[in-house]
Amino acid sequence: MALGAAFAGVTMPLIAIVRFLTTLVSLIILGVMIYLAWTWYDGEVVRRANGDILRVREYWRLYWAIGLAAFSFLGKIVLAPLLAGPDRGEPSKADRGQGQTIPGPNGSMLYVEELGLRSGPTLILTHGWSMDSTIWHYAKRDLGQRFRVIVWDLPGLGLSKGPVSLENFAASLGTVIEWSGAAKVVLAGHSIGGMTIQTLARDNPLLFSQRVAGAALFNTTYINPLKTMILPRFMQAIRWPILEPVFRLTILLQPLAWLSAWHSYLSGMTHVANRVGFGKYVTRSQLNHVSLLSTRNPPGEIAKGNLAMFRWDARGALAKVDVPVLLIAGEMDIVTKPVASDQIAAQTVRRAAVQRVEGANHMGMLECAAQYNAALAAFAMQVQPPTNPAI
Repeated sequence: MALGAAFAGVTMPLIAIVRFLTTLVSLIILGVMIYLAWTWYDGEVVRRANGDILRVREYWRLYWAIGLAAFSFLGKIVLAPLLAGPDRGEPSKADRGQGQTIPGPNGSMLYVEELGLRSGPTLILTHGWSMDSTIWHYAKRDLGQRFRVIVWDLPGLGLSKGPVSLENFAASLGTVIEWSGAAKVVLAGHSIGGMTIQTLARDNPLLFSQRVAGAALFNTTYINPLKTMILPRFMQAIRWPILEPVFRLTILLQPLAWLSAWHSYLSGMTHVANRVGFGKYVTRSQLNHVSLLSTRNPPGEIAKGNLAMFRWDARGALAKVDVPVLLIAGEMDIVTKPVASDQIAAQTVRRAAVQRVEGANHMGMLECAAQYNAALAAFAMQVQPPTNPAI
């Protein structure tokens, strides 16, 4: 159960390894708590000089067991404030608006949500792995004032159902584009969302060229992410002996993995693991938002997505389409290093614009939302100006 849960609710394999270690610590603490509680209750049988038999209990064991139990199920209350700063503005929330479910490819059912200025240019936002569309809380707030914003859940996550593969994600994105009814759209994707956009360009360049005015890729890669994160040789070396078997075990043992994942969330160890994906600007609500989503999404589906990434390659995909591209990378991103954005830019028809955000890590679109959203808005206005000049 420890192994399965450890690798389940994570964004990328790097954080999966950290999650394994933190979940293991969480389960060890739980095991020690159970041991101390049992040994206190069982006590020690002592025969007194007069022949009476007494059961002697050492109460320090009980006190430690109570303390460890409190940490196991309430630890995040203590750990979360130590891992991130206070929210000075609006907290990040896992909230939804009024959405609907539409049929997608391969039997998928896709949750989509539309908001903002209906007369403005259409933006379609695709979230990262183990997340859902609620992660765009700040983007919906900031961009909805000037644009028509569409967010959606990738199949297998959030409220969407369907096969988990980059090919199905890309086909599903094509469905969302068609559903939007807009002649031209601007696509934005974070992490696997950016990979999904590239897969659509690779698999359906005609649709991409005809319907996409521009593509913004946040903290993403163009190939198996094991090759573009820190310690790439080590990550690739442990793929077959460790990562692949554990992800497959997670799929088989999903109920146990989910139970362990929730325990890790309550103990705060999930927050410790997800802190690796943030830079120096993360707030407590942002860290908890990501930790909550990576816990409540099905660990088996998340494992399938990680396996799909290992087999993914979209080198040169954007060279098939003559579409403007914006790449935003966090200077501190250790999950998809900024050099991956440079490589994507070099493969585009037009030399894509690359922006690096100081102090941002893989979740830069959340912790540095104002910068990312401003850059996306400027890019969208450039490639898809509104028909109403007053907007």
